[in-house]
Amino acid sequence: MDDKQIVALYWERSESAITETDKKYGRYCHYIARNILYSDQDAEECVNDTYQKAWETIPPKKPELLSAYLGKLTRHIAINQYIHDRAQKRTPDVDVIFTEAEEFIPDLAVGDISDEIHLRDAINSFVASLSQEVRVVFVRRYWYMSSVKDIAADYGITESNVKVMLMRTRNKFKDYLKREEITI
Repeated sequence: MDDKQIVALYWERSESAITETDKKYGRYCHYIARNILYSDQDAEECVNDTYQKAWETIPPKKPELLSAYLGKLTRHIAINQYIHDRAQKRTPDVDVIFTEAEEFIPDLAVGDISDEIHLRDAINSFVASLSQEVRVVFVRRYWYMSSVKDIAADYGITESNVKVMLMRTRNKFKDYLKREEITI
């Protein structure tokens, strides 16, 4: 079943929307949640929360890329769960990723929507300018929160090479943000 048909099921309020979503995107959502939460049980709960949130938000939303929409929901729910659980059970790999990201992503907690839109456009433009290999590694690390070890294994490169690639890309991104007059 294609995305438009699945979204139509949500609009019809058909319970099969969840079943079809799970068939097509269950493993994808679980992968995202698992990389953040490091627990299959917590990831499964997060995926169920994602389906609930999709049910609540479609309609009125009508996502054109259902995979991106579900990925964003899953990631947001998993990060919130991680922050909630953080005091009770530490997850060092995710802490490292957050620390790395703090080096190059501005804090917009007190910013307005135009600052967020400007940052989003800058990120999209920067990522689009990267070579395919660097882009995939960067997105795997900072969007999917994959470990350096997993990235290296999946792409047949050394962990050291991944770390260097990420460090250089973070530095390039910092410079790019300065040129765009976005302060960190």
